[in-house]
Amino acid sequence: MTARVESVNVGRAEANPARRNRPTGIRKRPVDGPVQVREPGPRRGGLGSGLAGDFIGDGKYHGGTDQAVYAFAREELDFWAQELGREIPDGSFGENLTLSGFDVDGARLGDVWRIGEVLLQVTDARIPCGTFRASMEVRGWLRRFTERGRSGAYLKVLSPGTVRAGLPVELVRRAGHGVGVADAFRAQTTDRERMPELLRAGEDLCEQLRRRVEEAQRAAARRSG
Repeated sequence: MTARVESVNVGRAEANPARRNRPTGIRKRPVDGPVQVREPGPRRGGLGSGLAGDFIGDGKYHGGTDQAVYAFAREELDFWAQELGREIPDGSFGENLTLSGFDVDGARLGDVWRIGEVLLQVTDARIPCGTFRASMEVRGWLRRFTERGRSGAYLKVLSPGTVRAGLPVELVRRAGHGVGVADAFRAQTTDRERMPELLRAGEDLCEQLRRRVEEAQRAAARRSG
């Protein structure tokens, strides 16, 4: 199967079932035609999302350079559709890019993907939040999603341009350190003692995730006395 973009998805501001005083853009919908992908800049004072027209509700925890674009596998949406016994349309998990034939969850931190004229670099795993839980309306959703361990990948924009459904996805640089998105997910959820292992990614560890590792190390040092 050829790796391709099934859909490019953006969200508009809607009521947030988890936080009434803060709208959310988690319910994303496919866009017909090309969508501009850009470097959004910092979370504070930046553009929020890396996709033009995509709304970010909580700029403290979402969007910005290291979370400019969120990619998720269509095959994984199909898994959850079967598990939950309902349709899971593209964009339902808040992803900007729904991909098929591409091992999103096998990506390594620092991998570089080409989609048309756009270059994207893998930065982190998606850590599920309360808004995601509320939008899914599934009892025990965060636990089930975490146990599954296939989070999708956040990406930064190296070269801007436009993307659209149907474009091929190409892996143009494979990081050699072996630290994967799945490792980052486990270290930030179920196996937090493994956070220091993420430092093996070296320069491929994005600034945001590096700060989290350093915070975890300081907390561990305080606990050990």
